[in-house]
Amino acid sequence: MKIPYFAACIALALGASCPAVADVYPSRPITMVIPFSPGGVSDTTGRPLAVLMSKILGQPIVVENRAGAGGAIGMAYASKAEPNGYTIMMALPSISAIPVADELQGKQPSYSTSKFDGIARVSADPTVISVRGDSKWKTLQELIDDAKQNPESISFSSSGIYGTTHVAMERFAHAAGIKLLHVPYGGGGEQVSALLGGHVQATSQTYGNTSQHIKSGAFRPLAVQSAERLPALPDVPTLKELGMDAEYYLWAGLFAPAGMPEDVKGKLRDAARQAIADPSFEKTMSGMGTPIQYQDAADFDKFWRTDELQQAQVIKTIGKVN
Repeated sequence: MKIPYFAACIALALGASCPAVADVYPSRPITMVIPFSPGGVSDTTGRPLAVLMSKILGQPIVVENRAGAGGAIGMAYASKAEPNGYTIMMALPSISAIPVADELQGKQPSYSTSKFDGIARVSADPTVISVRGDSKWKTLQELIDDAKQNPESISFSSSGIYGTTHVAMERFAHAAGIKLLHVPYGGGGEQVSALLGGHVQATSQTYGNTSQHIKSGAFRPLAVQSAERLPALPDVPTLKELGMDAEYYLWAGLFAPAGMPEDVKGKLRDAARQAIADPSFEKTMSGMGTPIQYQDAADFDKFWRTDELQQAQVIKTIGKVN
């Protein structure tokens, strides 16, 4: 006959120890760090994913925006968290770019990519170079010609110095042989609002992040930074068509501090896979114009490491910028 657990603990009175109860993951709320301000790609992707993953895991996932320095503040914070599965992060390509940029600027990197493990890639979306709908530039060539005559007079918004959309726009500027005026912001929502309010003259964002403004006529898309034209923008040329090699894809991926127990990592992988495949998530992403490009941990890690090398090459080609 088995002795109930609580009865066995009476042995404490006799100096014996009570057996420990194992902590079955997850047993408490999980924090999802978004290293940008609300409204950007990582935020609009991370929030609906967190809702679905929390249902699958049986614990709340609390979204925490920690914006600043092109995402470096939030990423550094997440990199220092305990690798126990209770801190995860939705990040963009800037996770690879920032440490390289810090070294280029002679700074001590605030974190290392080796401090993270990839859980899943969620999406991969090309960026679209846009201006205001009432802009004098009707084509990208007109903007380029103006920029060549007036260097650093045309301003553009980004997620921060060497942030994802900063690198995207600098790639274009480098390929076009022009110099633009960089105005950094805290995230996708702020970047878009800056162009909408006339505080800057251009921006490079995913279609999903600007689709409502493009459809309304508030924004005019001039070019797509992809190999082929976007089905949603069939009349907008690619940079490749215009003679420039400056492709750029803004992907979103789920990360966690490196060194988690394999069973914990496995549960996060399974939860992410199920959530991404959920029809409601697909509907949400489709509504934003963001295509799902799912990769599980192993394939995502290969993709990420290759992208990391490409990011480093791009930043070194761009050199020091403000």
